[in-house]
Amino acid sequence: MTKNLAYLLFTATLLSACSTTKDLPPGQKLYTGGEVNITDKDLSKREKSLLKADMQALLRPEPNGKIGPFRFKLWVYQKTRTTKTKGLKHWLNTKFGEPPVLVSAVDLTQNSTILQNRLQNRSYFQAQVAGDTVGKKKIAKAVYTVTTGPSYKYRNIIFPTDKQVLDTAIAATASESILKKGDQYNLDAIKNERIRIDARLKEKGFYYFAPENIIVRIDSTIAGHQVDAYVKVKDDVSERARRVYTINQIYVYPRYSLRDTALKLDSAERYRWYNVIDPRRTVRPFVFKNTILLHPGEVYNRTDHNYSLNRFVELGPFKFVRNRFDDVSTTDSAKLNAFYFLTQYPRKSLSFDVLARTTSANYNGTQLNINWRNRNAFKGAEALTITLFGSTDGQISGQFGGGHALSQVGIQTTLSWPRFISPFNFKADNAYIPRTNLSVGYSIVNRSGLYNLNSFNGSFGYQWKQSVHKSHELNLINVTYVKPASVDTAYTNNIIVTRNPTLKHVIDPQFTIGPSYGYTYTNTTETYRTNTFYYNGRVSLSGTLTGLLMGADTLGGNPKKLFGSYFNQYVKLENEIRFFHKVGLKSQIAAKLIASAGLPYGNSSILPYSQQFFIGGANSLRGFRARSIGPGVVDPSQYINTEGGFIADQSGDIKLEASLEYRPHLFSIVYGALFADAGNIWNAKGHQPGGTFGPNFLSQLAADVGFGLRFDASVLVLRTDFGFPVLKPFKPINSNVNYDKMVFNLAIGYPF
Repeated sequence: MTKNLAYLLFTATLLSACSTTKDLPPGQKLYTGGEVNITDKDLSKREKSLLKADMQALLRPEPNGKIGPFRFKLWVYQKTRTTKTKGLKHWLNTKFGEPPVLVSAVDLTQNSTILQNRLQNRSYFQAQVAGDTVGKKKIAKAVYTVTTGPSYKYRNIIFPTDKQVLDTAIAATASESILKKGDQYNLDAIKNERIRIDARLKEKGFYYFAPENIIVRIDSTIAGHQVDAYVKVKDDVSERARRVYTINQIYVYPRYSLRDTALKLDSAERYRWYNVIDPRRTVRPFVFKNTILLHPGEVYNRTDHNYSLNRFVELGPFKFVRNRFDDVSTTDSAKLNAFYFLTQYPRKSLSFDVLARTTSANYNGTQLNINWRNRNAFKGAEALTITLFGSTDGQISGQFGGGHALSQVGIQTTLSWPRFISPFNFKADNAYIPRTNLSVGYSIVNRSGLYNLNSFNGSFGYQWKQSVHKSHELNLINVTYVKPASVDTAYTNNIIVTRNPTLKHVIDPQFTIGPSYGYTYTNTTETYRTNTFYYNGRVSLSGTLTGLLMGADTLGGNPKKLFGSYFNQYVKLENEIRFFHKVGLKSQIAAKLIASAGLPYGNSSILPYSQQFFIGGANSLRGFRARSIGPGVVDPSQYINTEGGFIADQSGDIKLEASLEYRPHLFSIVYGALFADAGNIWNAKGHQPGGTFGPNFLSQLAADVGFGLRFDASVLVLRTDFGFPVLKPFKPINSNVNYDKMVFNLAIGYPF
């Protein structure tokens, strides 16, 4: 079998090669790429590998692209050639085809010169490169023979020693230099060193200085293949570039348009340390006190400059922000006037969103949002958003009762202030605007043929970013109130027949009130890193002080009410960690760990249904249907009513989940996946036999393995996964439920 497969692959490759070379012009050969051979024996394997990879990337032209051994685009080009300028063949030829890259298009001399220059820029000053072509029949490649010679290293890095202000400032940055004694000479490092010095000088008021004002002179006459590097200021640098500038006056134009040419300084309104020029008073002047970080009399620095620009954008009402500094220096002092020209969005807007979606419960459907927004509601950059929404979803491959569609209509109103609303004065001096958010909403949830739920929610709290990696969310109060509006007799009958506590828990009234805090750290946007990391943690409380003051104790027979309703009391802690490791240019290994728990106490014996955890489905354990696992060793099929019954979504107070996934890049926008998932949920207290968390929890984990494809078009990722159960925490009681079947998941976006 193996021999036959190898033979077929060899034959297919040979036929593909023949089919893409037989139509070449007479006397021409297909270019199959360039090869770099380094002859020096003194170089380490690692250095040779790095140099080869660097030089390979410089070779031009690039050969025809391949999918495995096949030059698919070239094949399409040759099979769809046509003289027509329209039609399917023309479209395939121009959109998917690729003309042959011929060896005659390769300029060996130019490529050799480029490689030699790169080697000299990488410390190999004596490098030599010679190129030649090697071919047979109708294909050929270019071979470049490289002799690097010795590598030159830094003996000394000498910074300016003059006592002028600019020279002294440059010398003060020497301890942070990229250039180090003993390192190999590298032109790219020198360029980065100039940029580094310029960035440090911009923090010290040298506004008009530029990296090009610095020259690094190299003395390569030192014995032993060493060099001395002299960091110097060019002789022709202007006087402005040598001066330290301070801020003079600051002017803000909140309603700027390109038609405005006059500065109108005589109409400026002074507020604190800046001036606002806004005759129509579209924005109140106090809005900018947390935005403008530069102050008159202070030395200019780039950090405060950039942070201020970012904060103007983050305020919300402004579409474009343009900044200008004018030199208003005198003979005795160097000063800048700062101008901020702000172009506003339309103040009010109305938008419609039509969404196709898939949810964590394997529900697929559509949602319509009607959004009305005022970006400057009270002239203080407050964002007022009112959203009317409606959705309908059906469950694909649901576990019994998947036909009970879920629909929802409601309204959500949010008011967001671009500052802290608090009796305390919090100062934030980074690039990000803190926000205070007030949100209230109502929705009615309908599960077709089962029940209707009224749901009210409200919250008040703060969001802020500590840095580009760290963000916080503190809600001083979250309120959720869910109450059944109507329950179908079929649903209540099923509760009686099956005695399933989960079914009843779904329609129990829920009243949560309390604070929450969330913290997120992530550097996953920094795609140049080999390893990236994401962490999200959240702690939520409900009814803590209320229950303590009222002496609430459900288990002791003393439940308490607030505003005529029993309130929930719990502490809930959630943790999610994700780790990503790059394997090659586009492939990666991804891992996820979730460890979360809620502890009901006092007025509650179990978490409210809306706060519980679920497991299984397209973004969880992909070898099991959504919400069909747990709690513990409970088999949900035991609760099936043979007379038209269904299985409720399984929920719990504690959740453990882990996933490991290899994501190789296959071709174009197509990525593969090999994955394994494990986890389960449990109740904190004895709500269901076999469902309580205990010391044997590891033996109760469910697990699956599988594979899939991802079609990643950047703006949209379509995902298919095939999951196979390998561990079940329970022995199925109902023979009508097959937990050993392969599960197909179709979803949008990566699972984590």
